[in-house]
Amino acid sequence: MTTTPHPSTARPRTRRGRTFDAALNRLFALPPPTSDYTVTRGVRVPMRDGVELLGDHYAPTSQALGTLLVRGPYGRSGLYAVNYARLYAQHGYHVLFTSSRGTFGSGGTFRPMVDEVEDGVDTLAWLREQSWFGGRLVTVGLSYLGFTQWAMLMDPPPELVGAIVIVGPHDFTRVAHGTGAFTLNDFLGWSDMVADQEKHGPLRSLVNMARAEKRLAPVMQALPLREAGERHLAGGAPWYGDWVSRRDLTEPFWRAHDMTAALDRVDVPVHLVGGWQDLFLDQTLEQYARLHERGQDVSLTVGPWVHVDLVTKAAGVVGREGLGFLAEHLAGTGTRTRRSPVRVHVTGADEWRDLPAWPPASTGQTLYLAPANGLGTEVPADDAPTVGFTYDPADPTPTIGGRLLSQGMAGRRDDRALAERGDVLAFTGPVLTAPLEVLGVPVVELAHTSDNPHADLFVRISEVDATGRSRNVSDGFVRLDPSAPEGVVRLSLDAIAHRFAAGSRIRLLVAGGSYPRFERNLGTGEDPATSSATARSRRTITLAGGASTLVLPVTA
Repeated sequence: MTTTPHPSTARPRTRRGRTFDAALNRLFALPPPTSDYTVTRGVRVPMRDGVELLGDHYAPTSQALGTLLVRGPYGRSGLYAVNYARLYAQHGYHVLFTSSRGTFGSGGTFRPMVDEVEDGVDTLAWLREQSWFGGRLVTVGLSYLGFTQWAMLMDPPPELVGAIVIVGPHDFTRVAHGTGAFTLNDFLGWSDMVADQEKHGPLRSLVNMARAEKRLAPVMQALPLREAGERHLAGGAPWYGDWVSRRDLTEPFWRAHDMTAALDRVDVPVHLVGGWQDLFLDQTLEQYARLHERGQDVSLTVGPWVHVDLVTKAAGVVGREGLGFLAEHLAGTGTRTRRSPVRVHVTGADEWRDLPAWPPASTGQTLYLAPANGLGTEVPADDAPTVGFTYDPADPTPTIGGRLLSQGMAGRRDDRALAERGDVLAFTGPVLTAPLEVLGVPVVELAHTSDNPHADLFVRISEVDATGRSRNVSDGFVRLDPSAPEGVVRLSLDAIAHRFAAGSRIRLLVAGGSYPRFERNLGTGEDPATSSATARSRRTITLAGGASTLVLPVTA
C-alpha cells in the first residue's frame, strides 16, 4: 500500500482557534497546553477495496510524544474535534481523526459497524508509512468511536500501547435486542440522526436533535415498526429494517456487530469511562469485569452522566484522565496518578469514591413486596393476597427517564406519574431513619403469572423524598419466554452507586413495559416489526410468604 499525498498543506492554528482552545481549557479545568499545533485537513487514507477515507491530521509543533487514532461516523469538527483532537494536539500528540466510510467525504457506503475491523487494519497500514508516525499508538473516543476501538482490538496491532474507551459498546446485538425486545427509542432515534447529519450545518443539526423526541413520537407509535420507520427514514438509514426485524442474534448478519472476542484478546492498558445513566453502562462494566478477571491493566471511571454528557459536562474529567493515561502509557513522561483503579460517583451523596475494584464488598439487604403497596423487611403472611395489573399494548406504560440515548428523555426524572398509573404496581418502603448506601447490582425476584404468555416485565427502583417527589435510580426489563409465562422471574437491575437519603423512601415499580425505550410486546406472539394486532395481558404478583423480593447490595 503506497502513501497517498496530502491534498492540502498543514495549516497553523489561528488566533481565533487559540482563544477558543484557551477558553475551553479554563472551562474544563484542563492542564495548560504544552504545544501549538497544525492541522492538515482532507487527508486521504486508502482501503484495500479502493475506497479512500478522509481524515484530519493534527500535528504538534513541539517534539511529538506519540500518536492518537480516532475513527467514527459523526464528522471531524465540533465537540468531537475539541474532545479528541484539539485537546491532545495541544499537549504534544499527533492525532489522526478519520471519518467512517460513507460519511463526511469518505468513500464507499456507510454500513454501521460492518466494515470497521478491516478499515481499522487498513488505516493502521497507511499510518505505518507516514514519516511523522513514531510507532506508538493509543486509540480514543466515545460511543461509536469506542466501538471502532474494540474492532481494532479484535487483532491488537503491535504499535498499540493503550486504549481510552468512553461509553463504547463492544456488542451491538445485545444493545439492540439483548432484553428480547428491540431498543426502539435509541436506535430509531440514532438512525434518524445519522440519516440527516450531513444535510444541515452544526446548529441546525443540534436543533433537530433537540426536537427528535416530539418528531419521532408518531413514528414509534405506528405499527408495524419496520414499515413506519422505513417510511420516515426514506432510505436515509437502510440498515434500520434489518435492525428492527432480525430477531435471531445467531444469524450471520449480526457477526460484524459483535466484538466480544476482543475482550479476551486485549493485551494493552485500557481506560474505561461510563455513566450511571448511559445506555451502554452494562457493557462498560462488563468490559471492566472481563479485563480485570484476566489480570489486565484496566481502570474505570463512572460518573453521574447520561450519554451526551460525556462530551459536555464530563469533558473536564475525561480530558484530565485521558492526559494522565497518555502520559503514563504513550509518552512515558508521567507516573500513575490514579489513587485506585476504580473511581465512581455516588449519586445522592454527590461525591466521588475511589475503590480497588468494582463492585465493592456489600451485604444483601432483602426487602419484601407486601400488601397495601408496602416494601419492607418483614415477610408477608402466608395468606397475603395477590396483586395485579393489566397491560394494554394499545396504551403502553410510558418511559420516563433512564438509560436512554436521547438527551431530552434520559437520566433521573420525576416519575410520580408512573406510580399513579393503573397499569403499574408501586411498592413503597418506610421513611429511612439513616442514609443507606447501595453500590452494586440490585436484584428483583417476582412470583409472576400472566393470562397471556406473550408478556414483558419492567421494574424500577426510585427514591421518594420528603415532599413526595420520586426519581428513578435503577431499572430492569425482560421479555419473558412465552413457553414459561409463570414462575419466579429474576431481574438484575442497572448497577448503581447511590446513597438514599435519611428521610426518603425506597419505591419499587412493576409494569408490563417501558415504551418507547423498548418496543411494545403486542401480546399476540407476532413480530412488532411486521404486525399491528394487539392483545392485553392480566398479570398477577404473589406476595405471600415473601415470594417477591428486592435485594439491595448495601455497603457499610
